[in-house]
This record gives sequence, C-alpha cells and structure tokens, in this order.
Amino acid sequence: MNNKEIYKKTLGFSIRRLLWDVLAFIVFVAAIFIGFLISDKATGNGLIGAGIGIVIGLVVVVIMLRFVSYSYKAGQIAMMTKGVVEGKLPEDVIGAGKKVVKERFTTVAAYFAITGVIKGIFRQIGRGITAIGQSIGGDTGGTVGSTISAVIDTVIAYLCDCCLGWVFYRKDKKAGKATLEGAAIFFKHGKTLLKNLGRIFGMSLVSFLIIGGIYFGIFFGIFHCFPDAFATLGKEIVETGGSDVPAWISDVNTLIIFCSAISGIIFWSILHSAFVRPFILVGVLRNFINSGKDDIPSEKALSELDGKSKKFAKLHSEVDA
Repeated sequence: MNNKEIYKKTLGFSIRRLLWDVLAFIVFVAAIFIGFLISDKATGNGLIGAGIGIVIGLVVVVIMLRFVSYSYKAGQIAMMTKGVVEGKLPEDVIGAGKKVVKERFTTVAAYFAITGVIKGIFRQIGRGITAIGQSIGGDTGGTVGSTISAVIDTVIAYLCDCCLGWVFYRKDKKAGKATLEGAAIFFKHGKTLLKNLGRIFGMSLVSFLIIGGIYFGIFFGIFHCFPDAFATLGKEIVETGGSDVPAWISDVNTLIIFCSAISGIIFWSILHSAFVRPFILVGVLRNFINSGKDDIPSEKALSELDGKSKKFAKLHSEVDA
C-alpha cells in the first residue's frame, strides 16, 4: 500500500476525532457563554462567570479528549503502522485499531504513561539545544537556540507519533522497551528522518493559510452580527483590567477581528490535526519504521543514550529491572 491508500483507509479515525473535537469545542464555548450570561444578569459583570465557565469547560473537554479521542488517534497510528509494515489493512479498520490499542495498552493510564515518557525524552533534547545556543552566544545564541527548539517541537510531535507506531510494530516487546528503541532510532537515523522537514512545514503553512483564512472569514461574518455583545465584552474587560488593558480592546471592530482570528486558529488546529497532519504522518512514519526495522537498536545503543535524557535513563533502568 502506498501512503495515499493508507491515508484513505484510516480516514475514518480522522472523521471520528473531528466530530469529537468539534463537540468538545462546542461544550467549551457553551460553558463560557452560559457562565457569562448568568453572571452578567446576576452581578453585572459577565467576566466572572466567563472565567468560571472556562474552568468548567476545560475540565469537561480534557475528560472528553483524554478518554475517547485518544483511542482514535492511537488506533489510527496502529493501523498506519500495520499498512506500512504489512502492505494491507483489514476491512474493519476502526474495529481492528481499537482492538490493537486495547491489547497494547490495557488501560488509559498505561497509554498516557508511555506517551508521556516519549514526549519527555524528545522535549529534553529540545531544551538541550536551547541551552547550547545560550552558552555559545549569550542572548543571541539563546534566541537562535529557542528558534531551533521551536522547530524541533513541531518535529517532536511527529517523532512521538512515530515512536508510538514503533511500539505497535514491536508487539512482541514490552511497551517500555519498544519506546526506548523508538527514541534510539531517531538518534541513529536522524538525517534520514529530518528530510521530512520540508513536507511537514510546507504542508502545515499551506493548510494554515487556507483553512485558517476560511474560518477567520466565517467567524468574522458571524461576530459582526452581534456588535452589542462585543461592545459589552470590551467594556467589561477594560473595567476589570484598568490601565493594563490595551486600548484596542474597547474598539468593537478590532475586538471582533481578534476573536475571529483566535477562532480561525482553533478551527485550523482541529481540521489540520484531523485531516492534514495524518497525511503528512504516513510518509514520516514509513521512513521511521523502515529506518528501524532492519537495524533494531541494540542494548549498547540504548545505554549510550542514558546520558542524553534523564527520562530515557529512568525508563531504561525500570525496563532492565
């Protein structure tokens, strides 16, 4: 199967994640809106209720995404890995993906424990690069290091998914051991894997301009129908924040543009994550799996990485115990 075929076969996961993410977004916005209205009528200050709504909305959204959305993401990566390695996928891709996730991670806690370690390992590398830049060139070096680290953060997101794919591929090994191997593969074949940078950033930029631009226009049109609501919001923000609040907050049109931009970015993030990112990931994952399956990291290679990441060394010691 080529990348496009794998992407199409696993698209059902993306659609389900999208529906779930949109539902979570609606719940979040509804909690803020309801809190604002109730507080505005009761106390005359809707911001207090909006703040409470944000807290409640975040709690509900985290629960929704943590206990449901994760299974679709993990299932999609598992099936992508299967398609890359075996060259075929079952008819019931969704069911097969869920089954593999349950077999590999018996609980939600086990899944997040491994993914947390994976992210921790690669993020420590990113912070290390920033520190090197600062030590070489002071503030200028730190800026360079921070810029490089920001780029790496984007790459890390893909590496984490690829490492998770490796965990599914190495189903005969414990998840912890497979995680260590996945991290080691990046160090051994980093140059091969980083050739995907152009694909990652190029397609991400195009999707941001197109999707973000479209939804900015949609929300701009919607918000312009409620100028009084934004005038009230701007007034209450200024009254609450006083002199620390930027002057443009009190301008209705500017506030509408700002809220439209934020909403556009949120919807771009949701759609990009659901549809564009998986398409990019298939190609990156194929390179990752192919780089490692014929040259699986040895115990010596794993030991050499203990000094690069405390999280890696900790997991390594736990696996060997």
